Amino acid sequence: MSNPHPYARELGDFLRARRGRLRPHDVGLEPGGRRRVTGLRREELALLAGLSTDYYQRMEQGREVRPSDDVLDALAGALDLDDEERRHLFTLAHAARRPMPDRVNRAPERVPTSTRRLLRVVDTPAVVLGRHLDLLDWNPMAQALLGDPHAYPPDRLNMLLLMFDDALTGERSCPDWERQALDYIGMMRAAVATDPTHPRATAIVGELSIRSAEFRRLWARHDVRESVSGTKTFRVPEVGDITLDWDTYPLPGNPGPVMLVFTAEPDSTDADRLQLLASLHATRSALTDEHF
Repeated sequence: MSNPHPYARELGDFLRARRGRLRPHDVGLEPGGRRRVTGLRREELALLAGLSTDYYQRMEQGREVRPSDDVLDALAGALDLDDEERRHLFTLAHAARRPMPDRVNRAPERVPTSTRRLLRVVDTPAVVLGRHLDLLDWNPMAQALLGDPHAYPPDRLNMLLLMFDDALTGERSCPDWERQALDYIGMMRAAVATDPTHPRATAIVGELSIRSAEFRRLWARHDVRESVSGTKTFRVPEVGDITLDWDTYPLPGNPGPVMLVFTAEPDSTDADRLQLLASLHATRSALTDEHF
């Protein structure tokens, strides 16, 4: 069998992962007998969606199948997909219908001058991430909180590569490490859906899949995030733990970079510690500049 269409392959992997997430009792089926799979069998999912088992199996295998929107609706219902997962399903399936993937803009990502100015005046940590989570720009408060990006080669300035860097294992002691890893992985999944063969995505996912069992486990879940927010606790020896909310804001472009902004509750201990950290960083930077 020839190599499957890249979008069809990604669609099949997504369907398989979502099928494996469901249990018979989740959808009103009796488990019955001895089961070799933890999730639903293919024939069970096909029955729920009103499809033949052979047709559904060809979809999971990434073979030449072009499902209609009615079929996709039935699959989304059978798999109990949320709105974000449903959009992801349709994105992959619509792309898989085309004989060849559309030409995708793979020009180097650039941060507009106006966005760089905005970063400098935002009085809270903020960074700009490319579509594959490359760190494109940051402000001084982000540097105070996250560390100096200049300490890394440019091609290593990627949130996933940094998160799974064995040299940064201290971060993994944070209780929310896996949740944030899943958020970043979900954002990468959304990017892969727009261009499964992009060299940067292939390089990052390929490297992490080889050297990190944790990444392989989380990547195999096929979670997807288009735009995320959450809360993260930073352990900063100089000032103590700082708990911040974080949100992503899409910037112009399709797909385009996003701005990731960390904020503290006003007049809170976290806000005070964040300002103290920023002051310490500014003082250190000023002393460093005096030596040059």
